[in-house]
Amino acid sequence: MTKVILCGSSGRMGSVICDLAATMPDIKIVAGIDKVGQTAHFLTYANIVDCIVAADVIISFLPATEINDTKALIDYGVARQIPVVICTTGLPASVEALIADASKKVAVLQSANMSLGINLLVNMLSRASKLLFDSQFDIEIIEKHHNKKLDAPSGTATLFAKTIAQALSDEMHMVYDRSDTHKERQRNEIGMHAIRGGSIVGEHSVIFAGQGESIEFKHAAQSREVFAVGAIKAAHFLKDKPPGLYTMQDLINEL
Repeated sequence: MTKVILCGSSGRMGSVICDLAATMPDIKIVAGIDKVGQTAHFLTYANIVDCIVAADVIISFLPATEINDTKALIDYGVARQIPVVICTTGLPASVEALIADASKKVAVLQSANMSLGINLLVNMLSRASKLLFDSQFDIEIIEKHHNKKLDAPSGTATLFAKTIAQALSDEMHMVYDRSDTHKERQRNEIGMHAIRGGSIVGEHSVIFAGQGESIEFKHAAQSREVFAVGAIKAAHFLKDKPPGLYTMQDLINEL
């Protein structure tokens, strides 16, 4: 049984995780952290520093705007030696530095996207990018999300771009807007395109466009439950892990 403190328990993703966890015998949400108020099935605290419930892992889906709360949960995890799964995207450099420092003292898993499908796709992109780029394919990334999403491009699109750049020895650079640039596309560009509208859960496409053919890697999430499944698997994975900064690729490689 993995006991979880859930930060952002009343949010969109927090609610999905609560519903899913209630159907699983090997995981239990033992406390929530949320300013909205009490949740029916477990104690909810407005601030994590007030939480006195014993747990194996912390899962956080806090918004990127809740910087102080994210810092507090990282400090709490270090102080109590509780591993932390961070699912928040668009965090500032100061928080990223805090996460890196905390990972030297406690296990931290951070991912731009918790979907197992997305992370399998990352693995495939790492393998395919060099072959296709060396064969003169151009690379473009398109992502679509609901109109409430704050960051653009998405953390997942950025993850894809960084994965491709690393596979190509970082010779690429991201291009976010071509509206004021009147010149041909450069070979070392990765085009980044963000669409926001309606209730789109999340769609990502990586297009490799060559001469006379194109190859597209695509992932579409029909439900937020895919991210909840990944977060719960990450919690199981991180329980009892030694200090270190882990990613979903570590989980994928262990499956």
